[in-house]
Amino acid sequence: MNEMINKNVYIETYGCQMNLSDTEIVSSVLIQNGFSIVNKASSADVILLNTCSVRENAERKIFERLTHLKQYRKKNHHLIVGIIGCMAERMKDRLVGENDMVNLTAGPDEYRNIHELIKQISQEETTSFDKLRVALDEKFFLDKKILETYDDIAPLRTDGVSAWVSIMRGCNNFCSYCVVPYTRGRERSRPLKSIVAEVSDLMKKGYREVTLLGQNVNSYKCPETNSDFPDLLSAVAIVAPAIRFRFMTSHPKDISDKLIETIGRHENICNHIHLAMQSGSNSVLKNMNRKYSIEHFLGRIEKIKSVIPDCSLTTDIIAGFPGETLEDHHATMKAMEIIKYDTAFMFRYSSREGTKAFELNDDVAEEEKIRRLNEIIHLQQKISKSQNSLEVGRIHKVLIEGRSKKSESEWFGRTDTNKVVIFPYKEAMSQGDYIKVKITGFTSATLFGEIV
Repeated sequence: MNEMINKNVYIETYGCQMNLSDTEIVSSVLIQNGFSIVNKASSADVILLNTCSVRENAERKIFERLTHLKQYRKKNHHLIVGIIGCMAERMKDRLVGENDMVNLTAGPDEYRNIHELIKQISQEETTSFDKLRVALDEKFFLDKKILETYDDIAPLRTDGVSAWVSIMRGCNNFCSYCVVPYTRGRERSRPLKSIVAEVSDLMKKGYREVTLLGQNVNSYKCPETNSDFPDLLSAVAIVAPAIRFRFMTSHPKDISDKLIETIGRHENICNHIHLAMQSGSNSVLKNMNRKYSIEHFLGRIEKIKSVIPDCSLTTDIIAGFPGETLEDHHATMKAMEIIKYDTAFMFRYSSREGTKAFELNDDVAEEEKIRRLNEIIHLQQKISKSQNSLEVGRIHKVLIEGRSKKSESEWFGRTDTNKVVIFPYKEAMSQGDYIKVKITGFTSATLFGEIV
C-alpha cells in the first residue's frame, strides 16, 4: 500500500485535560510530517482514539467505539485505527493481539514517532505490528530522557482564547486505586524558562486564559533552577498580565502556604482550587495511600479560606472503596457539609487491574456503592445550589467562551472562580472578551446574569 494514501487523520479525545493537551501535541507532530487533521471520521485514512484508563467505564467506551468504527473499515479496508494515550500504555498486548480493529498503539511518551508508526504500518512489507511496537518501545526506553517531554513541539491550538500548557508529566504518588503512575510514568518537570516562554508567546497571540497542567502540579520542580510551583505561578502571572491563569490538579498533601499566598497575591491567578478529597475517613484515606489525614485536609481548606475568602473549591470523591463502612461514608458527607464544595466529581469505586487496590477485597456491594454515591450526589447538589444562591447580586468579571448551547441569543462564559454564567447576547461583544456580569439567578450548576 502506498504510504501517501494515509494522509488524513481524525482524532477523538477521551478523558482528562492532559489528554486534550496531548492531542494538540499529536496533531502538531502529524502536521509537521505531512499529514492533515480532519474533523470527520468518514473522511479519514487514519483514526486515532486518545484514551483514558482512570475508570473501567472509560475503557468500556473505547471498546464500544471500536465496534462502531467497523463501518468505516468496511468502506476502506486500508483504514488504520490506533489507540493512543493511557489505555494504550496499559493494555497494549490485549489491544493489538485480541482486537482486529486496532492497528497501532502508542502510549503518552511515544508521540514523537507516531508518524513513523503510521507510515510503517501503511507499507505492505511491514512485518507484524507487534514486532514493530516492541522495537519502538526499546528505542523509547533508550532515549527516555529526551523523549518524555515535548518542550520543542508547539501544540496545534485551534481555540484562540484558552490554552492548555503542560508543566510536568507523570506521578509519584501511587494512590492505591490509580493507574496513572503506570500509564504516564514517574514525575518529570519542564524547565521554568520553557514554560514562561510558551506563556509569553500565547499572550502575544492574543490568548486570554491558560491552564497549567500536571498530574500533581504541587510537585513541580524546575530541573534547572529548583524553582517550585509557586515560583512558576508567580513567574507566568508577571510575564503575562493580560492572561488569567488556572491550574490542575493539586494533591492535598503538597499544597503549601506559599502556593495559597501566591494565588492570593496575583489578581490574574484565578480564585479556584481543585483539591481531590476522595474520602472523609482516615481509614479509607490510608487504604487509598493518599498520605494525608482528613484533619490535615480540613486545615488546608481553612488556610485557603483565610487567605482567599472568595476562593471556589471543587473536589473528587469516591464512594464504596474497599473496606468503606457506613461510618466512613457518613464521615465523607460530614466533611462535604463542613467544606461546602462548589462542585464535585463523584464516582463509585471500580477496581483497576494492576493497582494495589485491585488486591483488596472489594467488599462493598454494587447496589450499596450506587446508594452511597446517590446520597453524595444529592448532598452535593444541595450544597452547590446553596453556594450559588450567595452569588445573586454579585458582579463578576467573565471571560466570554462562546454562544450558549441552548440558545443563540445568549453568551456563556466563566468567572475566575470557574463558574459557568449565561447572559444575553450582544453583537458588540465577541468570544475572548472580558465583561462584567451581575448575577441575577442560579441553579445548582449554572449562574445567570445581566451585563453591567
